[in-house]
Amino acid sequence: MNAAPARKMKLTDRIQSRVFGFVHGNNLVYNTCWEDPRLDRVALELKPTDRIMMITSAGCNALDYVLQGPEHIHCIDVNPRQNALLDLKIAAIKKLAYEDFFQFFGRGGHPHAALIYRQTLRAALPEPSQQYWDRHIRAFSGSPSKPSFYFHGTSGMFARSVNLYVDKVARIRGPVMELFNAKSIAEQNEVYDHKLRKVFWTKFVRWIVSRDSTLSLLGVPRSQRHEVEREYPGGIGQFIEDSVETVMTKLPIHDNYFWRVYMTGHYTPTCCPEYVKAENFEKLKGLVDRISTHTMTILDFLKQNEVAISRYVLLDHMDWLSSFSLEVLRDEWQALVDRATPDCRFLWRSGGLRVTYVDPLVVKVNGQDRKVGDLLKYNTELTERLHPLDRVHTYGSFYVADLNKA
Repeated sequence: MNAAPARKMKLTDRIQSRVFGFVHGNNLVYNTCWEDPRLDRVALELKPTDRIMMITSAGCNALDYVLQGPEHIHCIDVNPRQNALLDLKIAAIKKLAYEDFFQFFGRGGHPHAALIYRQTLRAALPEPSQQYWDRHIRAFSGSPSKPSFYFHGTSGMFARSVNLYVDKVARIRGPVMELFNAKSIAEQNEVYDHKLRKVFWTKFVRWIVSRDSTLSLLGVPRSQRHEVEREYPGGIGQFIEDSVETVMTKLPIHDNYFWRVYMTGHYTPTCCPEYVKAENFEKLKGLVDRISTHTMTILDFLKQNEVAISRYVLLDHMDWLSSFSLEVLRDEWQALVDRATPDCRFLWRSGGLRVTYVDPLVVKVNGQDRKVGDLLKYNTELTERLHPLDRVHTYGSFYVADLNKA
C-alpha cells in the first residue's frame, strides 16, 4: 500500500504556486546558503571515500564540505542560475589571488569585476554559466552607488528592503550594529530587548513577513508555510519573529555570518563562510575539481547517472513535493535508495516541526515493497543536540538518518 495521495490544490495554492514558480524560474534566488554547515559537518561524518549528492543552492556549503576531503560532490539544481553562481565561485578560487576573491565574495563587489570576469574568469566557466554572467556580472560591480552582490537575487532584494526599513524608517542602524558587535549573549539581550524589539517588530513588519509574496522571495513556497502553520502557534509570522529573536538573544552572534551578510551586505574576514576564509583558500584550489554541477532534478540525475552515493543532502525541497507531487517524491526516494551505498546517510530539513510524509512512502528493495521509514535509522539524539545550535534558525526541524536495507 502506498502513501496517501497529495491533497488537491486550492485556487489560492495554485496561484501562489505559479508565483513561486515564476520567481524561481526567472531569477537567482539564493545568493548565499541558509543552512548551517557547522551542523552538517558533525552530522555527515565525511570520509575520503564519500560521494555526496546535494542541492546546490548558492554553493557555499558544497565548498565547505569539500574542505573535509570527500571523493566527489555532485551539486544538483533545477535553477541554472544557482549552478552558475557555484561555477563562478569555483572559477574564482582557481584563477584569482585571495585579495580579489575576497572582494568578490567577501565584500560582495569588486571595482574591476567586469574586467576580471572578461580577462580571467569567463574562459573557466561552462557555456551556460558564461551566458548568465555575461549579462549579470554587474551584480559584483562594487561601486559606491551599486548595492552589494548580497543585495541581488530575490532573497537579496528582500534583504535590501529590510536594510532600507532599518535605515530610513525605523532608523535603528546604530543598535543593529551594536548587536552584531556584542561580545556576549547578555549584551545581545540588552540591545535587542531595549533598543530593537519594539521598534522593529511593528504591525506592518509582522504583516509583511507573513505574506506569500514575501516568502516567495525568500524561497519559501506556500506548501512550506502549511507545514509550519500546521503545528506552530501563531503561524508563519510568529515563527519568523521567534526565530529572529532566538538568533539575536540566545545564540552567539559574533560568528553568525548568515545574518550579518544580509544586514550589512558583506562578510568580515573573521565572520564569513569557511570557503571565504584566507586560511582555506589555497587548500580549496586543490579540491574544487571534486565538485560538479548538474542542472536537472534529483530524480533525473539519479536516473541518468549510475553513481553510488554515500551522503545525500536534500535541504527542504521535499516539503513542496509532499504537498503537490507525492508520486514524484516516491519515485525520487526509489532512486535515492537504488543509488545509495550500504553505509549511506541522509540529511534534510523542513519548515514544519514534524515531517510525516517520508516514512509512509513505499519503495522496492530486492523486489519487495518496503516503507521508507523501515529503511531509515534516525539519529534523533544527534539532531536534538544540533538543531538548537543552528545559526540560521529558520527551519522547524532537522533530520539525519542512516540507510538499513536489511
